[in-house]
Amino acid sequence: MQAIILAAGMGKRLKELTEDVTKCMVKVNGISIIERMLTQLEHLELSRIIIVVGYKADALKSYLDTLDIKTPILYVENPIYFETNNIYSLYLVREYLRQQDTLLLESDLVFEECIITSLVNDPRPSLALVVKHESWMDGTVVTLKNDCVIDDFIDKEHFRFSDSKNYYKTVNIYKFSRQFSNKQYVPFLEAYCHAMGNNEYYEQVLKVITRLDEPELKAKVLETGHWYEIDDIQDLDIAESIFAPSGNSRLGLMEKRYGGYWRYPGMLDFCYLVNPFFPPQRLLDEIKANFEVLATGYPSGQRVNDFLAARLFGVLPADIVVGNGAAELINSLLRQLPGDIGVVLPTFEEYQERKKGSVIAFKPDNNAFSYSADDLMAFYDQSAITALVVINPDNPSGNYIPHDDVLQLVQWAQEKDVLLVVDESFVDFADKGDTLIEKDILKKHPKLVVIKSLSKAYGIPGFRLGVLACSNQTLTTSIRKDLSIWNINSFAEFYLQISEKYKEDYAHALDNFYPVRDELYAGLSDIEYLRPIPSKANYITCQLSAGYSARGLAESLLVDWNILIKDLSGKNGIHGEYIRVSVKKPEENAKLLEALKAFTH
Repeated sequence: MQAIILAAGMGKRLKELTEDVTKCMVKVNGISIIERMLTQLEHLELSRIIIVVGYKADALKSYLDTLDIKTPILYVENPIYFETNNIYSLYLVREYLRQQDTLLLESDLVFEECIITSLVNDPRPSLALVVKHESWMDGTVVTLKNDCVIDDFIDKEHFRFSDSKNYYKTVNIYKFSRQFSNKQYVPFLEAYCHAMGNNEYYEQVLKVITRLDEPELKAKVLETGHWYEIDDIQDLDIAESIFAPSGNSRLGLMEKRYGGYWRYPGMLDFCYLVNPFFPPQRLLDEIKANFEVLATGYPSGQRVNDFLAARLFGVLPADIVVGNGAAELINSLLRQLPGDIGVVLPTFEEYQERKKGSVIAFKPDNNAFSYSADDLMAFYDQSAITALVVINPDNPSGNYIPHDDVLQLVQWAQEKDVLLVVDESFVDFADKGDTLIEKDILKKHPKLVVIKSLSKAYGIPGFRLGVLACSNQTLTTSIRKDLSIWNINSFAEFYLQISEKYKEDYAHALDNFYPVRDELYAGLSDIEYLRPIPSKANYITCQLSAGYSARGLAESLLVDWNILIKDLSGKNGIHGEYIRVSVKKPEENAKLLEALKAFTH
């Protein structure tokens, strides 16, 4: 068996990184793409490796001469690489295809060695490696019949987003048997180039072959193993996090992204916190139906969006401010607060990070991090704080102060002339916990500020929506002035406009959520090294037994299972080894429990 690598392209989208070198010479975590690929191919004991070169051919050949690759390397030059596509590069090596079984690879791929090994060891003679299509993927896709028979190759021009759930993306790694190349691929390749020219793609030939009565080429669906195609600097950045040299460095790079994990093939994100059962498909379809209008039309200004939020929550428009996520509102509010503020530790740290003054922290004296309104009032009764921040339910503990007790805390703050900031981002998960965003409550307690992220409860983190409610109009006016007049986009505004229609769906989603959280808690309780803490939110924090490392567990789940969880071991207010996992759909929770049970330290 031999390998053919197509490496003639210019890699223009990598900009300055390919000014003096080829795309495959670009380094991922200090190792060039081509060195990684050749080293993996070396382990297969191939008869030879043929590389089609073009752009910066001399630089590539000189570089490869410095590598310790024992497998013979042959070069075929594409002299018109700048005006042809990959079909011509493959045309130039068609006689090599006739001579041996072949692995065909494009040179901009980074992958784990197990992927290429599994392809070689598969008994089927000719295969196209494919993966289930995901939203971030670009390029040629295929549709499949039963038994991995390829029904069609679909190029960009004929790609239909409405059909994308049925698509499989080509990984651009193929195995061609000598018989397949001689009887089908090369004859069709020659005919296609003569008829259509050289500015095409070799997948077009495969598309024609799939229409034969008995095409030899089948699809191999990739189920395990990491891979990434590098076309631009964003791809390079993602590849460096996927293929980091150690589990710890990989986890660190992933943590620094703060989201965007949908761009990682097959990743299960148990770190970030959203409602797994909302929004319903009908709501999403309504947004899709209005996509063009929303994408091309200006959003309304603050006044209109505050009116929409007021209607949704049943309060006065003057008493509510809409933010580009709760984070925007937290930042604006905390920069305006004078004096010392009180916080509970451990908690969501955005509040104290945005406060320039001193922070006086209350720390529960138990390993469940639980506390009550009475605990807070007793602790802060003699403190000279100007504001107290309470997240209810708290994050990461899931501790919940019942509504009537929170109202006592609200009254205490009013009497103490302390601004009470209550973050209710997770209150809907507390057995349909009552909200403080009510007209009469706000009117009676002008020292009360309620902040709520809609991302968590309503499952819409991509819309970046949050609200701040307070009857102190001096404060709300000041915050409005601090924000841009167009601080949310048209999609977020449209969500506010239509969400009231889906209140029954939302209630149904919460009804579905509660038993799933209970099932996950029970499953975590059955794992001998975990002690889950009872939670009223959409996440559960667990303490690890002595001798277990939260960091080690998080690394193992990421590397071995492609699951991301929250390592809490370094969080302010936590002493010991703790993790936090979000509550997702039952099948996803089952995968997490399987991974946790398999972990050995």
